[in-house]
Amino acid sequence: MLHDNLNINSDSHLAIGGVDSVELAREYGTPLYVLDEDVIRERCRTYVAEIKKHFGEDSKPLFASKALCFKGIYPIIESEGLCVDAVSPGEIYTALAAGFPAEKIFFHGTNKTDSDIEYGVKNGVGYFIIDNFNELESLNRIAGEQGVIQKALLRLTCGLDPHTLEAINTGRVDSQFGVPIDTGQADEFVKAAMECANIRIEGFHSHAGSQIFESDSFNLQAEILVSYAAKARDEFGLEINTLNIGGGFGVRYTEKDPAPEIGARIEEIATHLKAACEKNGVSINRVFMEPGRSIVAEAGTTLYETGGVKEVRGYRNYVTVDGGMTDNPRFALYGAEYTVVNASRASEPADYECTVAGRCCESGDRIAEWVKIAKPERGDIIAVLSTGAYNYSMSSNYNRIPKPAIVMVSGGKTRLAVKRQSFEDMMRNEL
Repeated sequence: MLHDNLNINSDSHLAIGGVDSVELAREYGTPLYVLDEDVIRERCRTYVAEIKKHFGEDSKPLFASKALCFKGIYPIIESEGLCVDAVSPGEIYTALAAGFPAEKIFFHGTNKTDSDIEYGVKNGVGYFIIDNFNELESLNRIAGEQGVIQKALLRLTCGLDPHTLEAINTGRVDSQFGVPIDTGQADEFVKAAMECANIRIEGFHSHAGSQIFESDSFNLQAEILVSYAAKARDEFGLEINTLNIGGGFGVRYTEKDPAPEIGARIEEIATHLKAACEKNGVSINRVFMEPGRSIVAEAGTTLYETGGVKEVRGYRNYVTVDGGMTDNPRFALYGAEYTVVNASRASEPADYECTVAGRCCESGDRIAEWVKIAKPERGDIIAVLSTGAYNYSMSSNYNRIPKPAIVMVSGGKTRLAVKRQSFEDMMRNEL
C-alpha cells in the first residue's frame, strides 16, 4: 500500500491503522474523514527530534494550522511539543478553545485587519509574523494602546522559484506574501520596524512554497536569510538570532511521489545554514519550521460510498461517489492527484480504469481521473488516500451538502472527533 499504516485484512477490505475501513463507513457513515492519530504523532516526534538535533534545543516545528484545523488536533500537537502557526483569528480561537497556550502561537497572514491584530495582541499570541508595512504600522499602534511590547518576525521574500505547483509557490519576488529582498524594499521594512517602539523584532521569516521534495530551495533560502541578517546587523544595527524557514516537505499522494527522509533533509539544511553563519559571522541559535501537510496528509483517508458506475462507450468510465469537491476541492482547484482504492475489494486486481466523480451539479466535480481500481458496484466503499491536509480545512457547503465527520483511529480503536454536519447546522445563522 502507499503508506505503512494501510493494509488489506482477511475480509479483503482496506484497513486503516488496523481498523476495517468498510466497517468504519458502516458505523459512522460517508463521506468520512479518517485520521490515523499514531501517524500524526510519529511525524510530530520526527520533526521535534530532528529540528532539535540539528538546529539546537531552542528550535521547534510549528504545526501549520491551515492544513488541518479542528479542536481535537491541538491537544495532540501540544503534547508532542510543537508550537502552532495560525493564519486567522478563527484558527487562533480554535487553538485557544482546545487549551493550546497562546504564547506558543505564531500569527501569520498577508492581510491582518485591525480587529485581527487586536484579537491576537489581546489574547497574548507569542509572535506576529509581520507581512507588510501597513501591518507593521497597525501592530505598533495597537500593541501600544494595549501596553504590550509584541514579539515579531519580519516576513521577507527571498526570490526563489522552487519546482512546485504555481498555486502553492510563495517564494518568488512577485508574490503577495512578504517584502522582497531583491528590490531593496526589505531594507526599508527593517528600518521602519526598528523605529516601532512597541514591537520587538527577533528574526526573519520566509516561505519558499509547499509540496517541495528536495532541500535545495530550503538550503538557498537559509543562505539568503543569513546573508541578509549580516547586512541588517552591519548596515542598520539590527541583531537577530532567530529564523523561520517555512513549510515542511512534500508528501506521497501517488506512487510516483518520492518519500522524503525528513531527518536527512533537515540535516542538509542545517549544514548549509551553519556554513552561512560561519561565513557571515552571524549567530543563529533558534530555527523554526512550519510543517503542516507533511504531518497530517498521509495520516488521512477519505471514505465514500459508490453511487453508480457509468460507462460512456468510446470515451471513459465514471464512478460516482457521495462526496466530491465539497469535501476535497483540490482537484478542482489545481488538478491535484490522488491514489484511489476500492476499499470493499482491496485484494482484487485494480484493473478498471475510471474517473471518480463527485455528487455536485458541476462538471468539474472530480476527485481523480484515469485511475485504476477494482471494478466497483453500487454500495462499495471507495477510499482516497493522503487526504489529511487541506481537505477538511477547505471543505464547503456547495450544493447545500453537509460537511463530513472526522474519526480518529489509534491503536486499533476509533473515536469521533468532529460530528457530521446536519442540515440544521448549515442553517443555524440564517434568519
